[in-house]
Amino acid sequence: MIQALLGPVANLAGSWLQNKAERQAADAKLKLTEAEAKAKIMLSEKTSVADWERIMAQGTQSSIKDEVVTFAVLVPVILCFVPGMEDTVKNGFDRLAELPEWYTWLVFTVCTAAVGIRGGKQFFGKK
Repeated sequence: MIQALLGPVANLAGSWLQNKAERQAADAKLKLTEAEAKAKIMLSEKTSVADWERIMAQGTQSSIKDEVVTFAVLVPVILCFVPGMEDTVKNGFDRLAELPEWYTWLVFTVCTAAVGIRGGKQFFGKK
């Protein structure tokens, strides 16, 4: 009689162990799939950044935007050393300080994009 019970109990235990092993294998496969998906997303983000930087570098080869921005930044500095222009430069900066904040950010964005600098979005919304 014990022999008759031992066979089904052993089969039941074997089935239980097999199911547990299959569940662990499925969990491991799920974790591996999630890790692979996260790696693909991270690679895609890095590739997008590299592509953007490559495109910006190519765009500056035949453009004078960066020279124009450099000129616009340096003119007030140079004029500060020209006799009689100091007050004009100061008045100009006083007027610029009166511009709306959205326009200041627009100028900032245009200038940084013209010279290929990215990452200005981290400053938006901060006071």
